[in-house]
Amino acid sequence: MLGQAAWAQNWQLVWQDEFNGSIGPDWVFETGGGGWGNNELEYYRKENATIENGNLVITAKREDYGGYRYTSARMKTQGKKSFKFGRIEARIKAPSSLGMWPAFWALGSNINTVGWPASGEIDIMEHVNAESDVYGTVHWQDLSGGHAQYGGHTGANVTGYHVYAVEWDAKTIKWFVDGTQYHVIDITNGVNGTEEFQKDFFLLLNLAVGGNWPGFNIDEGAMPARMYVDYVRVYQAGAGGFSQQVEAENFANMAGVQTEACSEGGQNVGWIDANDWMVWNVNVPSAGTYTLQYRVASPGGGGVIQLEKAGGAPVYGSVAVPATGGWQNWTTVQHQVQLPAGQQQIAVKALAGGFNLNWLKIVQ
Repeated sequence: MLGQAAWAQNWQLVWQDEFNGSIGPDWVFETGGGGWGNNELEYYRKENATIENGNLVITAKREDYGGYRYTSARMKTQGKKSFKFGRIEARIKAPSSLGMWPAFWALGSNINTVGWPASGEIDIMEHVNAESDVYGTVHWQDLSGGHAQYGGHTGANVTGYHVYAVEWDAKTIKWFVDGTQYHVIDITNGVNGTEEFQKDFFLLLNLAVGGNWPGFNIDEGAMPARMYVDYVRVYQAGAGGFSQQVEAENFANMAGVQTEACSEGGQNVGWIDANDWMVWNVNVPSAGTYTLQYRVASPGGGGVIQLEKAGGAPVYGSVAVPATGGWQNWTTVQHQVQLPAGQQQIAVKALAGGFNLNWLKIVQ
């Protein structure tokens, strides 16, 4: 059995950072103090961004540095990767305390030429202090030359993981939390000066301390505060794109494994030891290169997933399972494989065990 297709069949994954073992090469770190246009209180340092159990971790610290009382990190893809339209998403767990301001956002790639707000800004997710809501907002320069903004908000307990996303095309920008839309703006034909949103944008992640929006009272007892990013992914519409998720427990056959309740909902497969295997029935639309993603958890790592045709041959490829810190602490690993077209049976064989599997996803 197959799970529901992810959003739409024509979303194609064009860029991602899964933060498995390292921070990808397309991120640039911004450093220094100065308030960053918002009277923020931190000094941004590269050292405050680390990798832990398959997550990017941005840590805001009570630390005297460079004349500032706090440190944190701010990173961007400017000059490395920029995007026009698509689905932009990240799976994030954020701090919620007085003075904290985590954000996942985008700026127009022409900002160094035209300045802000003429460059445009898309705030995919922001949260301040210990509020119960998250915010999605756009900023731009309106027809009078002034600063315009339009935002929405929805309830979310940010201290748990959520997928924050926008879906953006020539007509609208829509905001989502865990697949549920809560806000939209019409940008058709650059209405009200929104033509900036027909151009390229780069991505940013940061955790600010204080500033004009959260204010200047900081709960230092809640520090160090940590923002966890499981992944950042960008999808774009394209003919022939394909994305299909297969729930691990829906195997057609298996050897050696069991199912259990999963912290992300439903069930996962566990008790996976070396040489255990599972088989699923799938229908691949065309022969070609596919990205296979696996949602895994492992206290100590060391597992190895081998994807093969049911029966053991051919072998399509393998990928290592990292340590995630617990049997229900989930991350996503992936590799590219060549698959034939049509109805078929694929299998995962554990070359080394010690991990749980929640789902696998076939993406082209």
